[in-house]
Amino acid sequence: MPPVSPQGPAVRPDPPNPYALRRRVRMRRRRRRTALIGLTLLGAAVAVAGVTGDGLGGDHGDPSAVAGPAPVVAGEGAGDRQQPTGYPRAGSGEFVAAGGDSPVQGADGPLRRYRVAVERGAGQDPDAFAAEVDEVLGDPRSWIASGGLRVQRVADPAAADFTIFLATPDTSERMCAEGGLRTEGYTSCRLPGRVILNLARWMDAVPDYGAPLAVYRTYVINHEVGHQFGELHEGCPGPGRPAPVMQQQTYGLDGCVANAWPYLDGKRYAGEPLDGV
Repeated sequence: MPPVSPQGPAVRPDPPNPYALRRRVRMRRRRRRTALIGLTLLGAAVAVAGVTGDGLGGDHGDPSAVAGPAPVVAGEGAGDRQQPTGYPRAGSGEFVAAGGDSPVQGADGPLRRYRVAVERGAGQDPDAFAAEVDEVLGDPRSWIASGGLRVQRVADPAAADFTIFLATPDTSERMCAEGGLRTEGYTSCRLPGRVILNLARWMDAVPDYGAPLAVYRTYVINHEVGHQFGELHEGCPGPGRPAPVMQQQTYGLDGCVANAWPYLDGKRYAGEPLDGV
């Protein structure tokens, strides 16, 4: 299979998307909330145990902080983020595209064509990854359920509207940074014409997600491709309810239950839009 440039194919014009600004605002809000929680816990420790100085160990900073040589304690109840095992943190920066075209999926609407590529050296088979993507995007609970669009995977870069990349954490961080997104090697992202899935999340999901890895993988495909289709972030509609697929479930469920699909029982399932986020 021929190598693929991480810049991807030339894409058709994409509608303006405030995704970079919204993610930065969201992360700033989470950092402030985490800092307040840390100060509250520190004050409680001082009052109860008379602890002075650095009484609480660990790094309680940015919830998207990437693991270093030692474990990092993540905010927002995400648990400990360990150094990755079983897959590389860095790759070649070159991508190999899956071959062949898939059948057209969906009943009606404009046809959105996508290509799938895996970073060379990531330890993942491009055709196997493409089969998982095809299965998700062709599912009647995915975006085609709207009846307003159809999807098809293509091998020809000139025919593709966007490319879905599976990239190692270091490479995904660099690619996302080209669009002004700060992922710190932890999260996935979407730029115009490029959906960039982080290999670490693909292999490990996130701590305390409360659902099998397959559910998280389905969620992250639908979430990032949803951005490509113009969808914005949404909030949890209430404790115990399914999380909207456009909720940032990687950062925590906020009382909701993991959910990977934009359509439930044949209807679009959504939460309240997050203004400016």
